[in-house]
Amino acid sequence: MMPWRVSPKDRRAGVMPDPYRIWMSEVMLQQTTVAAVKEYFVRFTNRWPTVRDLAAAKDADVMGEWAGLGYYARARNLLKCARVVAEEYDGIFPNTHDELLKLPGIGPYTAAAVSSIAYDLPETVLDGNVERVMSRLYDIHTPLPLSKPELMERAEALTPQTRAGDYAQAVMDLGATICTPKNPACGLCPWRDPCKGRLAGTHVELPKKVPKKKKPIRLGIAYVARRVDGAYLLETRPDQGLLGGMLGWPGSEWIEGTPVEAPPMKAQWKVLNEEARHTFTHFHLRLIVKTALVPMDRAADVGEFVALEDFRPSDLPTVMRKVFDLAAGGNKKTSKEAPRSRAK
Repeated sequence: MMPWRVSPKDRRAGVMPDPYRIWMSEVMLQQTTVAAVKEYFVRFTNRWPTVRDLAAAKDADVMGEWAGLGYYARARNLLKCARVVAEEYDGIFPNTHDELLKLPGIGPYTAAAVSSIAYDLPETVLDGNVERVMSRLYDIHTPLPLSKPELMERAEALTPQTRAGDYAQAVMDLGATICTPKNPACGLCPWRDPCKGRLAGTHVELPKKVPKKKKPIRLGIAYVARRVDGAYLLETRPDQGLLGGMLGWPGSEWIEGTPVEAPPMKAQWKVLNEEARHTFTHFHLRLIVKTALVPMDRAADVGEFVALEDFRPSDLPTVMRKVFDLAAGGNKKTSKEAPRSRAK
């Protein structure tokens, strides 16, 4: 069972899901799979068991624990929301959809999930799994996201007035385990007979989606400076923007063209033979990695040196971890002197 769920036996005994844990799981699950989220959820809730604990946490600690989960604005909103709930709602999540929508980082979907699953209110939950189920059940061929209003209307019509939380989780599970994107197990589906998509033979091609635009490629430079005592030069990225508030390597702007050199200090920079590559939602990124070994008295224009014993690569977001892995491996290999410009 998923660690944020309450078992049917416990529900029958009157145990209700913890709104804090439901909210945490839903924020983590946005754009992320259940398999990837489980470990993070357990680690977060063990370290910060209540919303008050999370609200009192240091930003850097939370961002470090989130590293690798992606979509880092969620982590910043997680902290903002926890602090509002702790300070303005006495540590208790509001129990209505409208009040939940007032909290930082909570949109219509998360508000519906928390109010239905945690408080058993008849709110309609429409995630990707439910969208797929509704598309097939009613044979809806309008592509996503254009079909969202119709899908919501269909889903609302099916949402019961009682046990709405159980129903919401059941439909989400139906989409995740039976009405899957490929090779749906129609023979096991409780809605097999009324499914219009199955009857029409179109279910496997639903839901349709508006074709995605080709992602552009952006280029940049990441500078990995290591002091002779083993300390690394790191910076905390600005709160606003991509990877906001996360720990990372100083570097150039990421642009669609030749990146402009932006070394954080004077040093004999060497370029690695391999780039760090990563894909974000809207673009592909290719980073030239440059490394340098610097003396103890070398001052940096940006960032701060972090002692080796205080540095945890796991605190880095995925793209920055890729840079570190290349740099750590590159120190054991032959690097060449960096030319003035290598990107094309």
